[in-house]
Amino acid sequence: MQAINNVTRFKFKYLLLTTVVMAAWLGNSALAQPGRQPPPAPVPDEVIMPRPTAIEVEQARTSLATFIAGLDTANKRIFDAYPYLLEVRPLGINTALVPNLAPNFAAKHAANLEVAKAGDIDVLFMGDSITDWWRNETGNMAGKPVFDKYFGTMKVANFGIAGDTTQGVLFRLQNGEGQGFTPKAVMLMIGTNNTRSHRPAEIAEGVGAVILELQKDFPAAKILLLGIFPRSTPDDPLRTQIAEINSIIARLGDNQSVFYKDIGAIFLDADGKIAPEIMSDGLHPTTQGYELWAEAIEQPLADLLK
Repeated sequence: MQAINNVTRFKFKYLLLTTVVMAAWLGNSALAQPGRQPPPAPVPDEVIMPRPTAIEVEQARTSLATFIAGLDTANKRIFDAYPYLLEVRPLGINTALVPNLAPNFAAKHAANLEVAKAGDIDVLFMGDSITDWWRNETGNMAGKPVFDKYFGTMKVANFGIAGDTTQGVLFRLQNGEGQGFTPKAVMLMIGTNNTRSHRPAEIAEGVGAVILELQKDFPAAKILLLGIFPRSTPDDPLRTQIAEINSIIARLGDNQSVFYKDIGAIFLDADGKIAPEIMSDGLHPTTQGYELWAEAIEQPLADLLK
């Protein structure tokens, strides 16, 4: 297959530069420009993604078609044969914002509803398996002994469900888990299970939507929003993806009602690796990992309860 020549490379770089400039412009004006499709659920301005209008999408397609038409025969043949190599693909509906509960989570959701109805809760832990397994009593991922040591005297409801997502948490809050009690503080970490199905900006919108829902359900509560923990190895693309998500959701912290804290570095060695003693599978904390987590949030959580 013939390589793209220097002239073509220049044209391609120019097209990319134009796209970057347009994206930057959209990012600064997306909320003010008419004709843009809104997200499918309320999202804080701090994390909302820029969405192009139909006119802008058509303009991008026209520009791309002009670019491809100007290629030499050999290179044009490549894109004619494989159009998906270079195409304009506007965003679809951000499903990280559409409340949806996985069917196999129904039993745990029902159990959480009973806890919510009973009330008498000062602190809510909300999240996925990483939060859920504060309840593990045995094994190398036992969080319960650490929980009892650091938080045993608090009135805590743990609504973590292993495998859950931003859209799952939205569903659960909107369908009973956000009613019946008035916590003083909420600890939220969610989004790692969205990383294989959503873009970082989409996940950040999902986290932002959860924050808005928590504020609606518990207006007096202070929220400790944790950055998503690092996972896998330093060269895994998921690391970069999580770092991007965290850089966006950090904007949600206002140090008044939402307090953002990224404690991910405590799980890493000097080379950015996660020791098996900290996360044996590169994702879920071991008992030692839960100890590090508890030490990092014990005082910040206590401060929110004052």
